[in-house]
Amino acid sequence: MIPAVEMIVASGVKPDVAERWLSAIQVTCYEYEINTPKRIAAFLAQIAHESGGYTRLVENLNYSAEALMRVWPKRFPNLQFALQYHRNPEKIANSVYSSRMGNGSEASGEGWKYRGRGLKQLTGKSNYTSCGKALNVDLVGNPDLLLRPELAARSAGWFWKSNNCGPLADAGDFELLTKRINGGLIGLADRKSRYSNILAALPVSTTLA
Repeated sequence: MIPAVEMIVASGVKPDVAERWLSAIQVTCYEYEINTPKRIAAFLAQIAHESGGYTRLVENLNYSAEALMRVWPKRFPNLQFALQYHRNPEKIANSVYSSRMGNGSEASGEGWKYRGRGLKQLTGKSNYTSCGKALNVDLVGNPDLLLRPELAARSAGWFWKSNNCGPLADAGDFELLTKRINGGLIGLADRKSRYSNILAALPVSTTLA
């Protein structure tokens, strides 16, 4: 099965945007075996949520101090500390992504350099390194390559297959799939809504695998 523009639109993407991304999405789904109704619907729903309908290819980290305490309570345990990072995206990224996912310390600046990009919002130096090798491009040296539509889409497909997301989609385990992609269940209701809308847009004759 090949994803059609109507399915991308059903995931919450504007028609003109869906048309521009159609080729990159089709290439990605073919390359990474995202080729059944459930897999396509789950993949499109997840990347549409992660990218705000394909409108955000770089992670937005412009958090207020109060939001930092809600999202990362262990890292920002009180308002006084969180205010030091208030509305400072680069400083926030270097803090929350430091010393994990292959990144160096907060002072290294790698949290900001390797913040989320692409339709999946690929994050962390380890992912940039592995994905770059798989796609044969230097993502470590030039992270902004993930802003190109083809690589933005293929990096999402690479993450999907590398993290064995296909079987989770086959099983309909949407919550575990979301955790695999997001690391948690942030935005679960929106992801599920997009997923349901895509399935509803499928032809009546389509049998869900």
